[in-house]
Amino acid sequence: MTKTHKGPAQDPTSQTTSPWPKRMAIAGGVIAIVLLNVLILTGTLNEPTAGVPEGTEEVAVAAPAHVEGNLYDENEVPAGGEHSPIWANCGFYSEPINAENVVHSLEHGAVWITYTAEVPADQLDLLRRLARPAEKVLVSPVEDQQSTIIATAWGFQLELGSAEDPRLEQFAAEFAGSLSAPEPGGACTGGVGAPA
Repeated sequence: MTKTHKGPAQDPTSQTTSPWPKRMAIAGGVIAIVLLNVLILTGTLNEPTAGVPEGTEEVAVAAPAHVEGNLYDENEVPAGGEHSPIWANCGFYSEPINAENVVHSLEHGAVWITYTAEVPADQLDLLRRLARPAEKVLVSPVEDQQSTIIATAWGFQLELGSAEDPRLEQFAAEFAGSLSAPEPGGACTGGVGAPA
């Protein structure tokens, strides 16, 4: 009878630990950090809160009608009503623009953010970033308005003391292109004005 050699007996308590679980944990951590940075840089984690921001007031406005001539005072920020037959182009303006044209843009679903000279330079940069023609936002100065910043949509206004107030971006996100405007599908380019 032939004997089979079984080799040395193995101790079941002396198993080698695989390096793969540790490597996978490290790789997972690196991927999570990279994804978090991408989300922060693309603004996905900084999305404004949805809904109408606190402090927004509903403003009674006249029916939309095209009227020639001056309708509003120099420092007035109307939230709708009669307006010029030609709308204002969305974007950022460093000089005042005619409210009559802007109200037509509001009729098309635009948001108008007005500011005074009291707004510091770093906050003006924030306003420039909000002024996006494709997203129906226009920003312009109105020197003697009652608040430092006023965000206006058709029939709605929000007065703010700072461009850093998160409610400003929330207002723009809520009302730009809003179906509450009389003509939300209207253009915000091809009108009057040359934004920066």
